[in-house]
Amino acid sequence: MIDWDDVRYFLAVARGGSVRAAAERLAVNHSTVLRRIAQLEERLGAQMFEKLPSGYRLTAAGEEVLELANQMEASSHQLETRVFGRDQSVRGLLRVTLAPPLATHLLMPDFADFARLHPDIEMEILSSGELANLTNREADVAVRVVYDRKTLPLNLHGLKGPDVFGGVYMSRDRLAAWRAGAADPIRWIVISMHGIPDWASEGEVRTTEVPFRTTGADAQIVAVRQGLGITTLPCFVGDADPLLARVPGTDLHMYGTLWLLTQGETRKTKRVRLFTEFVSRRLAAYAPLLTGLSISRD
Repeated sequence: MIDWDDVRYFLAVARGGSVRAAAERLAVNHSTVLRRIAQLEERLGAQMFEKLPSGYRLTAAGEEVLELANQMEASSHQLETRVFGRDQSVRGLLRVTLAPPLATHLLMPDFADFARLHPDIEMEILSSGELANLTNREADVAVRVVYDRKTLPLNLHGLKGPDVFGGVYMSRDRLAAWRAGAADPIRWIVISMHGIPDWASEGEVRTTEVPFRTTGADAQIVAVRQGLGITTLPCFVGDADPLLARVPGTDLHMYGTLWLLTQGETRKTKRVRLFTEFVSRRLAAYAPLLTGLSISRD
């Protein structure tokens, strides 16, 4: 009998193209991956990979095994989700994936309320810029901003939430200084990988051509609070911050629509249903904040 764990290691190397990539994905050391691949090759009596300077390439035998291994993985996931879907107890692990700003600036108090209501549910919040794969059960529920519903996989079930808008913000103190005629240069504060969005006009405030770059949203928000310049933020972040104000003469921009997403049999479990219904109600209450209509600031 072939050990399914050996097949998982084979798939990780085939997809990652190297033992190092597979080890990182599976959170094991390099030698464990090599040992598992050797076990599979010995059991099948064939070499699965050809080692090249650029990485690991599948042999002809490996190509044949890959097709069957993908089928084994799909069957394993289907088995897990069907059994999971029959679990109707209000206990156990519940994994939720969402972008960091949604967790830290909007929904964490609601997650805490849900955890207090259901103390036997073990919640795991996967707050990351990378999207967890619901189909592979890397998470049970995803809270995502989606620009076009058609881009989502057909196997995902969604509860539609409010639209999400963003705007251009600066510190209220810096805005007051600008209105008083302060000559200090005002910079664009940008996340390095994103830059200045096309939709974000400078409005009435002129900026220097030298931006201030950060690698993440937390540093970006601290920088704008410090009065370094102007930046784009979701309205649920910028409007809720008493230290910030919208830049005069700038417009709001729609990022997309919030969706609560689940997959297959997973959505039928009681803890997932309770959670999605609870968060859906909270999101509906947040609609004015998410769309930028909660308050009017000068």
